[in-house]
Amino acid sequence: MIAKLIDAEIALALAGLPGWNRDGDHIARAYKFADFTHAFAFMTRVALLAEKADHHPEWSNVYNKVEVRLTTHDAGGLTQRDIDLATAIDA
Repeated sequence: MIAKLIDAEIALALAGLPGWNRDGDHIARAYKFADFTHAFAFMTRVALLAEKADHHPEWSNVYNKVEVRLTTHDAGGLTQRDIDLATAIDA
């Protein structure tokens, strides 16, 4: 089982992830695109990253907006897997 991050580790990681915010046991970010097609294309790219990492986001899409939330349910909170996926999403 992967270890949960402590508050100081989460704060340090978020300092390097502009736009991501802590929301309890999750980190979250909202993205806005030109239109639905661009939003859906983003979700498709993220789905491929998530599948490769075997770590899947909680997310929602309304037209040109995508909200992403990450947590590691098995660990009961935030882990390095969440930080790694957030970093990959932003790349």
